[in-house]
Amino acid sequence: MEPVEPVEPSQPLAQAWADLVATARRTVADGLVVGTSGNVSVRVGETVLVTPTGVPYDRLTPQDAVGVGLDGRQILGELKPTSELPMHLAVYRNTPAAAVVHTHAVHATAVSALVPELPLIHYMAAALGGPVRVARYALYGSEELAENMLQALRDRSGCLLQNHGAVAYGSTLAQAYDRTAQLEWMCQVWLAARAVPGHAPSLLSRGQLRDVEEKLRGYGRQN
Repeated sequence: MEPVEPVEPSQPLAQAWADLVATARRTVADGLVVGTSGNVSVRVGETVLVTPTGVPYDRLTPQDAVGVGLDGRQILGELKPTSELPMHLAVYRNTPAAAVVHTHAVHATAVSALVPELPLIHYMAAALGGPVRVARYALYGSEELAENMLQALRDRSGCLLQNHGAVAYGSTLAQAYDRTAQLEWMCQVWLAARAVPGHAPSLLSRGQLRDVEEKLRGYGRQN
């Protein structure tokens, strides 16, 4: 790939980058990411802003903005995009997502190594579209991982990645972050419940989850 000439980001891109950096720093502050182990992206038109690889979030400045087109070609910045770029682009190409948050959060990663689907421990699974699946393991940064993730995300807005972590998307950075945090919380609850000796956690039925999904469709609306 030819070197990228530095480009001054437009005002919308500059603001989106500032919001992205704030969200990335929040993943660290809230314990969802250690070091540079996660990544965040946001789509602005046909440009995808994404965290760079190997750079601590607290060192990122407005001049460090990294942007690529939907074809993966870098069009903004000099830092190298995250190694998980194929996964982010796969989400944007196949869903209405405007933002993606990927973490290696402890509980989500632990659950991803135990089961093929997060058991229905809490009704908030409905906010992610249904039971949360675990994408089959593949090498990080690979097209195979991106494809496995897409299969797990079918009709969902979040999934786990086997022996790796979690990913969620949303119509805003705030929504993508909230879904990631909610998924980590559900994983923590299930692990805590199953760890009690002599007891098995009660789980919701698919029918009970469908009732929640129906109720959530009217959430926040006036009668």
